[in-house]
Amino acid sequence: MNNIMEVENLHFSYDGKREILKGLDLQVKKGEILAIVGLSGEGKTTLLNCLCGIIPKIYKGELSGKIKILGQDISEMKLSQISSKIGIVFQDPDSQLFSPTVEDEIAFGPENLCIHREEIGRRIEKSLKLVQMESYRYENPNNLSGGQKQLIAIASVLSMDGEILLLDEALSQLDQMGKKHMESILLNLKSQDKTVITVEHDLENLQIADRILELRDGKLSEFKGW
Repeated sequence: MNNIMEVENLHFSYDGKREILKGLDLQVKKGEILAIVGLSGEGKTTLLNCLCGIIPKIYKGELSGKIKILGQDISEMKLSQISSKIGIVFQDPDSQLFSPTVEDEIAFGPENLCIHREEIGRRIEKSLKLVQMESYRYENPNNLSGGQKQLIAIASVLSMDGEILLLDEALSQLDQMGKKHMESILLNLKSQDKTVITVEHDLENLQIADRILELRDGKLSEFKGW
C-alpha cells in the first residue's frame, strides 16, 4: 500500500517557547487504521489539529516541517480543499454540532463545497445508514443523547467523502454497544480503502487498530505498553 499521509520533521509551539511537537515523523498507509496513544498533555489533539490544517489556519502558533496528503503539501492548500480529503471528529460532539436538524448538520459540509443537491441527498442517506441513525434525520441534535450526537458528528464528517478520518477520543461518549457499533463502522470504512487515525486513552478501544503508536516528548514511536 502507498502512503496516503506523510509527516516530516514536524515542530509546533503555541507560544514560541515550549515545543509540543519536536521533529515528529509519521507515515500512514492508505486503508490503515492507526491508533495514537499518549499521556494527557503530550499533544495528541494538537497533532490531529496539525494533520487536518486547523493548525495553523485557525489556531495559530509556530509550525515547521511538512505534512502531505496524497503527495500534496497541505500548507499550499485551502482549508476547504483539506476538508474534502480529511475530516476530524472531536471528543465533545457539542463543539461540532450547530444546525437545527440532523439533516442540515450532515448537509452543511457538502453544501460549502458546492456539491450538487442530488448528490448531497445521497450522501446524507449513505452517512446516516453507515451510523445507523436514519430514523433521526429530522431530529434536532440538541434532543439526542451524547452517544447519538457523536454518531451524527461522525456522519457529518463521512458526508464529505474524504480519504482520511481523524477521531479525537470520539468513542468516549459511547456505551459498550455503541463502541462495538463504531468498530464495525471503522472496519467498513477500512474495507472501502478509507484511512482512520484515532487518538485514544482507553486501550480497549484499540483492538481493531493495525498499528498503535505512542506520542511521548513530542515524537511518535511504537507503543510497547504503559
